[in-house]
Amino acid sequence: MIGRIKEIQLLKDALQDDKSHFIAVYGRRRVGKTYLISEAFDYRFAFHHAGMAEGGLEAQLFEFEASIKNANGKEPKKKPQNWLEAFEDLKDLIRDSSEKKKVIFIDELSWMDTPKCDLIPALESFWNGFASVRKDIILIVCTSATSWMISKVIHNKGGLYNRLTEQISLKPFTLSECEEMVRFKELSLTREQILQYYMIFGGIPFYWTFLKKGLSLSQNIDEILFSSEAPLRDEFKYLYASIFRNPEVYLTIIDTLSTKKVGMTREEIIEFSGITNSGDLSTKLEELESCGFIRKYNAFGMKKKNAVYQLIDCFTLFYYRFLAAEPTDEHFWSNQINTPAINSWMGLAFERVCLDHVPQIKQRLGISGVYTEVNSWYCKADPDNGVFGSQIDLLIVRKDQVINLCEMKYSSAEYTVTDKVDRSIRNKINDLKICTKTKYAIHPTLVTTYGLVDNSYSGNIQAVITMDDLFEKVR
Repeated sequence: MIGRIKEIQLLKDALQDDKSHFIAVYGRRRVGKTYLISEAFDYRFAFHHAGMAEGGLEAQLFEFEASIKNANGKEPKKKPQNWLEAFEDLKDLIRDSSEKKKVIFIDELSWMDTPKCDLIPALESFWNGFASVRKDIILIVCTSATSWMISKVIHNKGGLYNRLTEQISLKPFTLSECEEMVRFKELSLTREQILQYYMIFGGIPFYWTFLKKGLSLSQNIDEILFSSEAPLRDEFKYLYASIFRNPEVYLTIIDTLSTKKVGMTREEIIEFSGITNSGDLSTKLEELESCGFIRKYNAFGMKKKNAVYQLIDCFTLFYYRFLAAEPTDEHFWSNQINTPAINSWMGLAFERVCLDHVPQIKQRLGISGVYTEVNSWYCKADPDNGVFGSQIDLLIVRKDQVINLCEMKYSSAEYTVTDKVDRSIRNKINDLKICTKTKYAIHPTLVTTYGLVDNSYSGNIQAVITMDDLFEKVR
């Protein structure tokens, strides 16, 4: 098991405790939730069931009863008509179990929640009236539909209110953890190559299992994404459909956000997507954010009502740049290396990776213990007031009255601060001071792959963060 130390310890502690536990585990598709739970309990469950991606109440109940039969080897006394009756059968299974701790693992719980099925009231009854008053049950519910878990279970306003004993929001791997995985698989990849693969797939462990020994990075990418039998060629089709029951509107939002790197306000999304202005849009934006596909940020110094939504999922961004057009060249990636299209994408993708590793950046700056707010910021040109117009993807605003203005630059060698780059940074500092009227000291900070070339402009950079720093474990 790579990483997940705190999560495994939490699950193992529950196994040793003398009371029952109700644990919610959630995180995006392919992040390793089922694997984590299975490994932590050594694949030993008194009951294990996974909801069906498709199927109404009758089909879901049939499969649930099949899982009970698989666990105890007994035919059900009668076919359950609803979830209350189905959970009564689960109670009988638990009563008959000889396990000291009865680990009940229900995977993809959200898929079981079909319209008007009353799954949640039945789950409430099972926990409140049966499991919680015992000392030997560990109930684990799991789903990839993060927003569903948050609204229906974690923030439940009914009988499940405040009933969870623990919750695990499982995050993607960091670069450090992906490097561990690469070394475990005995793959000969440099850190820059690991970084490039991360730019495509992010830290989703499942996607890293497809890398093969004996192939170069570009050959691996071709085989995984572009060959006729590529295992992940159609991954995008299932990514959103597996999480959202009716993914069409979600995909319309994603399509719209993919057209603007800096992101859009809610009003802009409505204007360019044609989606109706309603509370349903707000809900869907919150759901996309909770699943890690987009981020919502308030630009530094601006009012919250002007919040910006930005597409940040690495694989989704890669899909729109290279896969949406359905290229037919099975060696597409190998043939595109060092082209302007690839180099431009690498610059943008590197920025996204840096945003995923702000704790590592703060650690290198020596401010891990300092309270900070992480922002992006932008302003339009206003020549009359001396404003050039700027876009800053990462501002680290510190309680010690310093702002790290981070420039993120991907480079295959040491980065050179040219006159043009130096002027751009100075203009951004100027715009930030004028528009926000901040009195904080502003430190130009460069995040790049291999460091900085020493020249007449490099002294204006207050701090340099390298690729190696992004690979560090946060202490």
